[in-house]
Amino acid sequence: MEKAERSRVLVVEDEEAYVDALTVGLSREGFDVSVARTGAEALSGFDECDPDVVLLDLMLPSVSGLDVCRELRSRSTVPIIMVTAKSAEVDTVVGLEVGADDYVTKPYRIRELVARIRALLRREDIIRAEAGRSTPVADTGSDTPVDEAIVVGDVSLDVAKHEVVIRGEEVSLPLKEFELLHYLMANAGRVLTRDALIDRVWGHDYVGDTKTLDVHIKRLRGKVEQEPSKPGVIVTIRGLGYKFERQR
Repeated sequence: MEKAERSRVLVVEDEEAYVDALTVGLSREGFDVSVARTGAEALSGFDECDPDVVLLDLMLPSVSGLDVCRELRSRSTVPIIMVTAKSAEVDTVVGLEVGADDYVTKPYRIRELVARIRALLRREDIIRAEAGRSTPVADTGSDTPVDEAIVVGDVSLDVAKHEVVIRGEEVSLPLKEFELLHYLMANAGRVLTRDALIDRVWGHDYVGDTKTLDVHIKRLRGKVEQEPSKPGVIVTIRGLGYKFERQR
């Protein structure tokens, strides 16, 4: 029986205590671990490493974690978990805004980190599986097959091609934003609760908080809305969640 391939984690961290603990802990959990101790090293070695997920510290020498995240997101949809100090509330939000999929704060438990990594990887597997099927593999609350193009107003989304066109221009989206937009558009006109969105996009076993969802909604609005400060497409339903309006 052929042995399953181990998922690859790129750890971008300059504190040796964390490097050692992560290398041992993640290896024991079945991951292959590569380490970059600076932002420049992470960027130069990213393609060779070809990781399945990146664990990226915010505070790095030479090139900051935010700059690394921004650069990686411009050329890859690899899941990125940002690591921040517990007091770095603003930096956490900025990290999510430049493309991180999730975040953890130091100090963290290896068990929690592994749970988040595995949740992200499971979502990636589902996205890839859906892109190759002609019938839905998960309930979207819509009759739209997952591999068909969805068009709502001036926004179109094609799962099979992983393409989004907004007002006639193709827009590149990280996987989490893409999946969130897909779910919203497939249920256009319906109110989707925050819990439903988190379960669908991040998985029912997601252990983070809802700030991640809010930041991803904000990023989507910046691309979908003509006036992001006055959203009329992705609207907030106070006390419930969000709705993608059917545009006329």
